Amino acid sequence: MRELYTQQLTTMKTRLIQMGAMCEDAISCSVKGMLHGDAELLKKVESTELDINQMEREIERLCMRLLLMQQPVASDLRSVSSALKIISDLERIGDQAEDIAEIITYMDCECANSTLLREMAKDTIKMVTESVDAYVRRDTELAKLVIAEDDIVDDYFAKVKKELIAQIAENPAGGEQTLDFLMIAKYFERIGDHAVNIAKWVIFSVTGVHKNSEIP
Repeated sequence: MRELYTQQLTTMKTRLIQMGAMCEDAISCSVKGMLHGDAELLKKVESTELDINQMEREIERLCMRLLLMQQPVASDLRSVSSALKIISDLERIGDQAEDIAEIITYMDCECANSTLLREMAKDTIKMVTESVDAYVRRDTELAKLVIAEDDIVDDYFAKVKKELIAQIAENPAGGEQTLDFLMIAKYFERIGDHAVNIAKWVIFSVTGVHKNSEIP
């Protein structure tokens, strides 16, 4: 019975890693689609988002089975309950990656010329990767690093917003497209917030302490 329990816990963590990788792939494809106007990459985001949703349901079922049949306690209980919270944030990250791809699909442009926006996207992907790694490794220091990195992404968002507002002032005719990029930047900022949520649940799973409320 204990062997089955351990196997189920391992499977849960493996699936969560896979779901995190799917989210990273969805964001990466959105960014590459934005930079290069690659329609195929943007279509891939949609199919990846469906896979993310399916994986969320699979992990949710596995977690509920563990809770009801194995009745984990202490750190194992926190690990399972944290996984349920984490997959919700990962699912939202997938949604927002798809939202970015959808905006880009209808934009009349070849690529994003904002270095700040590209750097913001890169750091956001890094936060998602590190937050999932922190859960798998039960690494509270890495989780704290993710929380700290949110300030960097927030600072990028403020700079991108200022840059895009200046572009509208210089070229009012291109204002609609510029606002689309501002919306994309906001989605990246929200993805960073969800990575912070994941990091906070990592800390809870290890220590039993969860500070502040999560991003809806």
